[in-house]
Amino acid sequence: MPNLTEAKIRPASFSFAWAKGVEDQVPAAKPAFAIAEDVISRLTLCSNVSSTEKEKNTPTYTFPAPQPKLESQWREMEWTEEQKASLMKTVSSYRPSCHEGTQARVLLLGPVGSGKSSFISSVQSVFNGRVTNRAMVGTSSISFTKKLQSFNIHGQKGEDPTGLVLCDIVGLGGGEMTGLTLHDILSVIKGHAPEGHKFSPDQPVRSETVGYVKKPGLKDKIHCVAFVVDASKILTYPKGLSTTFRLLRKHISDLDIHQVALLTQIDQICPETAKDVTRVYKSRIIRDMMNKAGDLLGMSTSYIVPVKNYSSELDLNVNNDVLLLRAVDHILQYADLYFQDNAPQHTGPKIDLGV
Repeated sequence: MPNLTEAKIRPASFSFAWAKGVEDQVPAAKPAFAIAEDVISRLTLCSNVSSTEKEKNTPTYTFPAPQPKLESQWREMEWTEEQKASLMKTVSSYRPSCHEGTQARVLLLGPVGSGKSSFISSVQSVFNGRVTNRAMVGTSSISFTKKLQSFNIHGQKGEDPTGLVLCDIVGLGGGEMTGLTLHDILSVIKGHAPEGHKFSPDQPVRSETVGYVKKPGLKDKIHCVAFVVDASKILTYPKGLSTTFRLLRKHISDLDIHQVALLTQIDQICPETAKDVTRVYKSRIIRDMMNKAGDLLGMSTSYIVPVKNYSSELDLNVNNDVLLLRAVDHILQYADLYFQDNAPQHTGPKIDLGV
């Protein structure tokens, strides 16, 4: 475990500190403002700006001046019922390439209100054939999700469940300490955190936690992390959030977990895409915002996919479904790399060639 006691990492808006012995002893949590003065025993992700102050100081997103759309899509997409059916079949029939794994567990991780829970509900809606809110969704600046929840994505009626599990946890930041720490995030990824664990600053995941998984198997671990960021807030996120993401990515990468990203709320930044989602890959605005998201996360845009979650709609839209399913297929490709990289190497009996 890295020792960060000598060099405190202090982004502008999120405070970090992690001291030796977090897995053995965790003292009482201290206020966010005290972190810089006294190193606490774990990394705490919190905002130093109250939600009220944020609402006053954070400018609302305004549409940029109209720009001519690109002549051709900068990513190839087919917007047809046939493509939707093909993608649904691909996702519903997916099974991990490693026989020891039966499902790919994907952790959604991002700021409060970025659209993690909405994405889960939107994906399930596609398979249900109607808009449903399976994961509870909030609208405030405080994270609605408070505990670790795993959602098995069910196939169409009469079909077996898919091989995908989307895991939802507390959002990062939100104007006050959310109870989410780097230690807790890594505990979830390693498979130690029990299902339903409620995150709290003074109750980190440890061996004494009720339901703690001491020896997690492949089915308990996270196989891919999908960061979720709101396109309409990219330009107004706290400056320190980029440091937060990069630190998270470093530690997650050390566990050999592949990472992708979802860019949500694309209809809020591009009027043309709001009218017709098939214009998403012809939009200069969204292409530029994808680059900014890449800078924020510290990752290539090839890992990032734009999505439009269902929010106020009552009916599905085939084009929106295609965009969502392409995002799921993108996630599964990287999740499966985990199984390929961690497949047990079976060695058979030696064969005497008689040479």
